[in-house]
Amino acid sequence: MQKILLTCCLTGSALMPAYAQTSAPDKPADKPAVKPTTATKPKEAAPVVPEVTVSAERPTNRIDRQVYDVKSDVSSTNGSAADALNNVPSVNVDPDGSITLRGSSNVQIMVDGKPSAMLQGDNRGPALQAMPADDIESVEVINNPGAEFGNEAGGGPILNLVMRRNRKPGGQGAVNANAGTAGRYNSAVNGSYNEGPWGFQGSANVRHDGRNSVAEVTRDRLDPISGAFVHSSQDSSGRGLNDMAALNGTISYNLGQKDTLTASGNYNTRTNDQHGLDHYINGATMLVPATDYLRTTTREGESRNFSWGGRYDHKGALPGETLKIDLRVSASENESDNDYANDYLVGNLPDSRAAQHNNNSVRIVDFTGDYERPLWAGTAKAGYKIATNDAAANTVYTDIDPATGFATINPGRTNAYELDETVYALYSNYQMRLNERWGVLAGLRAEYTDMDIHQITGGVEAKNHYINYMPSAFATYKVNKDANLRIAYARRIRRPNANDLNPYVTYRDEFNVSSGNPNLKPTKTDSFELGYETHFGALEANLRGYYRRDTDAIVDYRYFVAPNVLLTTKANGEGSHSSGLEFTVSGKLTPTLTLNTSGNLMRAQQSFYDDSSQLVTRTANSLSGRVRLNWQAASTDQLQVALQMMGKTLSGQGYRSPNHTVNLSWRHTLSSQLTMVANVTDVFNTNKMETIIDSATLRETSTRRFDGRVFYVGLSYRFGGLTRNSDAGHEGWGGRPGPGGPGGPGMGPGAGGPPPGM
Repeated sequence: MQKILLTCCLTGSALMPAYAQTSAPDKPADKPAVKPTTATKPKEAAPVVPEVTVSAERPTNRIDRQVYDVKSDVSSTNGSAADALNNVPSVNVDPDGSITLRGSSNVQIMVDGKPSAMLQGDNRGPALQAMPADDIESVEVINNPGAEFGNEAGGGPILNLVMRRNRKPGGQGAVNANAGTAGRYNSAVNGSYNEGPWGFQGSANVRHDGRNSVAEVTRDRLDPISGAFVHSSQDSSGRGLNDMAALNGTISYNLGQKDTLTASGNYNTRTNDQHGLDHYINGATMLVPATDYLRTTTREGESRNFSWGGRYDHKGALPGETLKIDLRVSASENESDNDYANDYLVGNLPDSRAAQHNNNSVRIVDFTGDYERPLWAGTAKAGYKIATNDAAANTVYTDIDPATGFATINPGRTNAYELDETVYALYSNYQMRLNERWGVLAGLRAEYTDMDIHQITGGVEAKNHYINYMPSAFATYKVNKDANLRIAYARRIRRPNANDLNPYVTYRDEFNVSSGNPNLKPTKTDSFELGYETHFGALEANLRGYYRRDTDAIVDYRYFVAPNVLLTTKANGEGSHSSGLEFTVSGKLTPTLTLNTSGNLMRAQQSFYDDSSQLVTRTANSLSGRVRLNWQAASTDQLQVALQMMGKTLSGQGYRSPNHTVNLSWRHTLSSQLTMVANVTDVFNTNKMETIIDSATLRETSTRRFDGRVFYVGLSYRFGGLTRNSDAGHEGWGGRPGPGGPGGPGMGPGAGGPPPGM
């Protein structure tokens, strides 16, 4: 018990029981659980970063979020961050990296509570697939973000990746090496060293991976002249694995017992090469003859991401009084060159060649401060944020004469665009325990947004600015010693990102172009949640009912701009709402069999104006879930099987069909320091993405399949410090399964990394 009290003192409320986190910090001198040792006396106070071993379970939930331990997953040593997120309840990550939470794609991804440029826009999916799962300590699911959280990169629910942080004295590290099918491989090394006031931690990794895919699109569009539907089709294939590499480092220094300085930096790079083949068949209309042609695409590209930051932490004289000042700078640059060649089989058109150069960049500067202290019978917290988000997109499309090779810029497919966004925010919240059973947390956030839009090619300048106020409230009720009731409300906004606002038409392929809408308004979201948490013997169970309403919801809107050419843009719909029940159950079924399961039964409704200017309302009922079983077959062998299912999801004028996958993993302990891991993803090769659109002028079915069945086998070696088998603070390491994973005990941010900020 002494160890738990010491840890709580170090990390604030992150490790307090869920129902007690709303109270003011307890004074250990009032009712000590055990006889105080000399470590608790002021004259012999422990250093800021002592060696602490936590031997009890950490709580799964906090008053405003659920925390899931992902490091106990068998495949964590050779999986990616996308794989780790796929093990979190109600989260689904597609093979291309697209993320949904409770059926919503409006999800923020944060790292240690801060936004990152590499996890925004089209770069987010590939970046998650390049990040090693072994670098992640836990995942925080914040369905109703409170006042301390900003509204960057979506403004919806938050998935916060809490990265590993080791504070134990001495040095330790790990090396992983894995090989997969079709030439895939990945390897990582990470280590830490802490001595006196200094702490060092770093990692490096390389990865050669990717997903080849095939796609089929069948489209029937209304010919306005004849009044008949004209059929067309597209068959596509894309092949190419990419190389990824990353370096990360953190240095901390304790100025004394109350002040700590931390500096961090990381750099990663990723190739974006691919070879594609598309077969287009366009039906004839009253004005356009039929065509049948092949289009070959060769793409060479590279993505570069970096971030650096500094942080100052101060512990005040009052119990629980803290000041945190944090500066983060992150940037992402994605560059690619595409070569196209059209070979016409039918249509009496000459074969053609073209090239397209893309350069997209994002730079975020995030400067925040948070002050927390006891006040009256509870704890008050206030903070500020100053953030800039500068995005730029530059596309140059050239038509090439196949005979002479002379290139001519195509002005209709070339554009340059910049968006400069600055956000100023203030927030405050207050939490307290009303009595032995009730605890509350309430807050208010004010954000002022200033945006400058520069459409360089068209010579258009636009400005926009607005202020939003976002309240939030949370309450917990201790039903009994084994059960808690949770109530939550939060208002959020989703600001359109740079691509959403860019009005210029961007070429995708011969069938599809896209553009943004500079007239978009932010989406306002009000979300409510009621949760119940309890235990049934060795099983931990959570049941949450929720309701979410979006005003001015940003949705995809499609219409034809030329025969067989479909434009996809963004529009503010009339609104949408969803409601559902979500559950998680986890724990030991037998001494050797551990269960982690979750499900989400949801009803969603969207209202929007279709391409014939008619108000359309669509409703969908869906059931999503996952089941994961860990079996300790022997003292040295652990087997894991995971079934994942995603239900029907609405998307603007269409919907996404359900899909499912099955994954298998096996871990064999060779020694106290060396383990072997093998895993197969998508065992039955069933994962696919199917989208269906049925409007007055368009009927389309788009299906994309991936070579999902991928086999990996590798070794993990740990050196220095405590081994996985002997570390009492990490259940599930080595040959022993733990109760972690979805629904299992997780680590709060204070236990591993810095707590989420603004």
